Amino acid sequence: MYKPADHIIIIFGASGDLTRRKLIPALGELQKLGLLPDRFAVLGVGRTNFDDTSYREMISSHLEEPGEIIPLLYYHSMDTKSEEDFGGLARRLDQLSQELKINPSYLFYLATPPSLYETIPRLLSGAGLTREGKGIFRRIIVEKPFGMDHRSAAELNLALLSHLEEHQVYRIDHYLGKESVQNLLVTRFSNGIFEPLWNRNFIHHVEITSAESLGVGTRGGYYDNSGALRDMLQNHLLQLVGLVAMEPPTVISSDAIRNEVLKVFQSFRPITINDLPNQVIRGQYMASHVRGEAMKGYRSEEDVPENSRAETFVAMKLYIDNWRWGGVPFYIRTGKRLPTKVSEIVVHFKPSPHKLFSDHEGGTVEGNRLVIRIQHDEGILLKFGMKVQGAGFKVQDANLDFHYKDLSDSYIPEAYQRLLLDCMQGDSTLYTRGDAVEAAWRFVDPVLTAWKEDKSIPLHGYPCGSWGPEIADQMIEGKEYTWRCPCKNLADDGLYCEL
Repeated sequence: MYKPADHIIIIFGASGDLTRRKLIPALGELQKLGLLPDRFAVLGVGRTNFDDTSYREMISSHLEEPGEIIPLLYYHSMDTKSEEDFGGLARRLDQLSQELKINPSYLFYLATPPSLYETIPRLLSGAGLTREGKGIFRRIIVEKPFGMDHRSAAELNLALLSHLEEHQVYRIDHYLGKESVQNLLVTRFSNGIFEPLWNRNFIHHVEITSAESLGVGTRGGYYDNSGALRDMLQNHLLQLVGLVAMEPPTVISSDAIRNEVLKVFQSFRPITINDLPNQVIRGQYMASHVRGEAMKGYRSEEDVPENSRAETFVAMKLYIDNWRWGGVPFYIRTGKRLPTKVSEIVVHFKPSPHKLFSDHEGGTVEGNRLVIRIQHDEGILLKFGMKVQGAGFKVQDANLDFHYKDLSDSYIPEAYQRLLLDCMQGDSTLYTRGDAVEAAWRFVDPVLTAWKEDKSIPLHGYPCGSWGPEIADQMIEGKEYTWRCPCKNLADDGLYCEL
């Protein structure tokens, strides 16, 4: 990798949890790897009354190894809703650029509440801080949630693009920064054994799971206004569907890849009110005991109303109406308080047309499966049938697998490290484009509307430590098929599980 051009990163929300836990540590790791610019600084911005020294002390207290990133940190206290204060920010940046001899290129990171996503870019523009010039870039990273429905997302896009160009806006989705997600493109498009099979003729269905063993913790107030569909499915899981289902791009470039993902989103078959009961299942975790520990239900969590209807689990069956995927169901699910923390993509290939060994003991009826593990223990696993040693034709599953941890000489960067470095280098491939965000919201909006307006649509309870409502097991077509249970398969697959 090459070093980015000299610049300053400005982090709004500089004393917040995201900055302390993710952003500064990610920059620290990039510093250790020698991937930061030769001339570089971080200016934290917030309302808290820090100065440079006290801010560095605060950040150091939250880092296991403060390292060499600390001297590069500066702080500017201001009101992020004040036009006058943004003039002061411009002067501070000009001063830092001159003192540190850094080219006045700026990368703004909005680690703030979504209510400021329109305000800060507008005031930055008013202060002349979004204007690019020869050899000078101005970029802005926007955290999720990007809108709460299609209308708000479209309004936010319109607001941002009234002050910046699309190439300046980086809508972050940390899932796309994971090494195994990026490797999905290489697996598909650089291997002749996979791409010819990657279509409706050979694939029975595709399954994507993103499970968390934790509850909402102290985020109950935010989560109750969001729910699993907005928090995870609309962004993370649909992005994974896009990468699994996209057509080969003409070249490996940001626009080419994102154009193909957008086409997938535009091909989603709309979910009608009549389809809803069979295609979308929602649930909410209930109190139970898990491995001897009492787990409280969602409605007993901090800042959660006792009559809350927010879903902590959602499973969806969707179809992509195009030539490659016509008739192939995609099953996606996500939830909290499930048995383990795991994210994986499972491609289920159709079984052989003639079950030659069906009269013999053993064997699998599910056909071959390609498992792409996103977290934990990132890697790829191919399951296929093999004869058991001895007389007869007893068949059992065997594995061909690869684990990133086996590359002892290879460093696997955290998602925020990769995404920050990409933005510094001007590479938006792993960031979401505005039209794709709107297309994803357009697809899920009818589901949100139906849940809001029709109180008869069930919200199923499920005990903590289970894999969600039992009714979700009935979604997958074919009596011999069900959701892959990662925990049950982990020991055989040689993959990590916290159970």
